[in-house]
Amino acid sequence: MAWNTTVEYTFDVGNYTVERLCNSLVITAVNGSLPGPTINVREGDTLIVHVLNSSPYNMTIHWHGIFQLLTAWYDGPEFVTQCGIPPGGNFTYRFRIVDQEGTLWWHAHSSVLRATVHGALIIRPRRGNSYPFTKPYQELPPILIGEWWNSNVVDIENAITEIGDAFPEPDAYTLNGLPGDLFNCSQNQTFQLSVRQGKTYLMRIINSALNNQHFFKIANHNFTVVAVDASYTNPYTTDVIVAGPGQTVDVLFTANQPVASYYMAASPYRTLTGDFLNVSTRGILVYENSTSASPVNVTMPINNDTATAHRFFTNITGLAGGPHWVPVPLNVDENMFITFGLGIVACINCTGLGDGRGFSASMNNESFVLPSGRGMSMLEAFYQNASGVYTKDFPDNPPLVFNYTDPNLNNGLQDIAFAPKSTKVKTLSYNSTVQVVLQNTAILAVENHPMHIHGFNFHVLAQGFGNYDANTTEPTFNLVNPLVRNTIGVPVGGWAVLRFIANNPGIWLAHCHFDAHLPWGLAMAFEVENGPTPGTTLPGPPADLPKC
Repeated sequence: MAWNTTVEYTFDVGNYTVERLCNSLVITAVNGSLPGPTINVREGDTLIVHVLNSSPYNMTIHWHGIFQLLTAWYDGPEFVTQCGIPPGGNFTYRFRIVDQEGTLWWHAHSSVLRATVHGALIIRPRRGNSYPFTKPYQELPPILIGEWWNSNVVDIENAITEIGDAFPEPDAYTLNGLPGDLFNCSQNQTFQLSVRQGKTYLMRIINSALNNQHFFKIANHNFTVVAVDASYTNPYTTDVIVAGPGQTVDVLFTANQPVASYYMAASPYRTLTGDFLNVSTRGILVYENSTSASPVNVTMPINNDTATAHRFFTNITGLAGGPHWVPVPLNVDENMFITFGLGIVACINCTGLGDGRGFSASMNNESFVLPSGRGMSMLEAFYQNASGVYTKDFPDNPPLVFNYTDPNLNNGLQDIAFAPKSTKVKTLSYNSTVQVVLQNTAILAVENHPMHIHGFNFHVLAQGFGNYDANTTEPTFNLVNPLVRNTIGVPVGGWAVLRFIANNPGIWLAHCHFDAHLPWGLAMAFEVENGPTPGTTLPGPPADLPKC
């Protein structure tokens, strides 16, 4: 395609019928495809996406990454930056792609429709075809790791929300919407890629799953990681990729094995005990001129291999001095220590935990509630300086200091498992530097949570297990070439330290990217104040912004 200053797409979100796992199911998707369209742009382009909602559900689209400042109106989360596009309605998202290159993605940010409403967003360099690595022979189609349920996901969510229960395990995992040959009726629904022996390829991997992190491998092949979340990295060689929901990984790999076909596979990385779907979704990498009857098998890590996951997440560093690199800000204006994890809520008809109790979640003992039914989104309230939609008292620290990762927590601290429901934000001055320690808690369970901050990239200065100790950890901060991400997998029973500059006015959601945890309340929001000039002040809402 020809590259232009302005790139336009039309998304028609509607229902259509697909065949999976021996069944027919009506799903909601964009332009009748799963995954939806891949958006191709160059850094510096203006992207315009016209969304027509032909589905029976309210709809919003969220775009991972950072874009031209002052575009908070187009961020997408329902009731945060906009209200849903109603059935039969439309809304146009428009922003300029700035200061990032690589793979991002887009997805529905309304209900659990993200399961089938998602796709890749690929940003290539503006300066010719230059990358900060040797140009590959070819770029392969992006690979989106997903999940599949044999029922309508919105109906599932409505049913489990009413009783405070957990979201059920999927019936299959998928690669680009296809379950692969280990699942029923799926021999002919297996994703395939073709390569030429001796050539090096650029592969883009996206975890678009609702509730599972994944390992990804290709039999007998290694990868060289060159970017994560559209931020370049120092080259890192590995035989396994790990990605949580919301995360993207760009890798180079060379087809340097004998001419044959090889299985590629994604399998869950799970740190919770209990029953789950422990079956890989498989695709096939086929060498040109291969005559092999069956692909070479791939051996996956065990599902709870935290050592492998942690090694992957912590060995990658940012490409300091590379394209769009931003040095770590050294002077911190705001320090926050945020505990987060699961909890308990008392509710009528709750059966999730029995005895009138259901699952809940919180950050600093505040369980976030989206402000539906309040007449406007949080961003509209910010712009109009209206009260009654949210409050500005999200705490900088938890209300109680305790042994956050004690495995015996549930025996003695049940009172802190109950968090009040609220819609609270942390107010940040424009251009202030914010440091956040995210601390897992062991209330009910411990797991690796993929935490996503809208509107900003952040430096990951350190991460580890157990309780965070500033005295021992701060001297080890990587202030030279830390990883830059927009979604961080906070280690199971551990912590991570993030730092970013609040230079994007508006309301920005921060939440766990396990979709089951967001409606439980594992979220908060940052309110970033306007700057001192018209160019640093949030403009008025677009004329076609959906009404609440």
